[in-house]
Amino acid sequence: MLQDPFHAVTGETHADNTTHTFECLYRQHEHALFLLASRATKSPEQARDIVQEVFLKLWEKRNNLEHIQDIEAWLYRVTGNKLIDHLRKTAADQRLKTALWNSTQAKNNEPDQLLEARECNQQIHAAINQLAPQRQLIYRLNREEGMNYQAIADTLSISRHTVKNQISFALRSIQRFLGL
Repeated sequence: MLQDPFHAVTGETHADNTTHTFECLYRQHEHALFLLASRATKSPEQARDIVQEVFLKLWEKRNNLEHIQDIEAWLYRVTGNKLIDHLRKTAADQRLKTALWNSTQAKNNEPDQLLEARECNQQIHAAINQLAPQRQLIYRLNREEGMNYQAIADTLSISRHTVKNQISFALRSIQRFLGL
């Protein structure tokens, strides 16, 4: 009879029933983590994604939980880390959007200003196009198609961590290219 990998952190014994224990942990903690995430993100959809990522990480690490002494504290720590990652990504996106908006805003219809706005828009597209092919694909899937890191990782058969790093490198490259 196999021991449930969650036994070490829950104290419950469900031999050969890891799924049941995971579901219990999910039901017990999901709502509180969702409230925390939705307060920080101001978006129920983003909060759901973050909580899903937290529980996905728990499931992926289910066989290596013996070192965790307080599962609730671990869940809150992982949620906090995911929120920090999300807020950093959101801030970087907002800086790019603001730069784009500022660079393309023509105060009136003067030909010089319209030309300048077109040139700025072309520079942004050039910055994206100068990215390495895989980095550009990952960036476009995330920013233009709205796919989350895990969906991109699954689609491209790469790790979520690789996706996260590629997005980070892409943002830095675009900002450098634009002189921001």
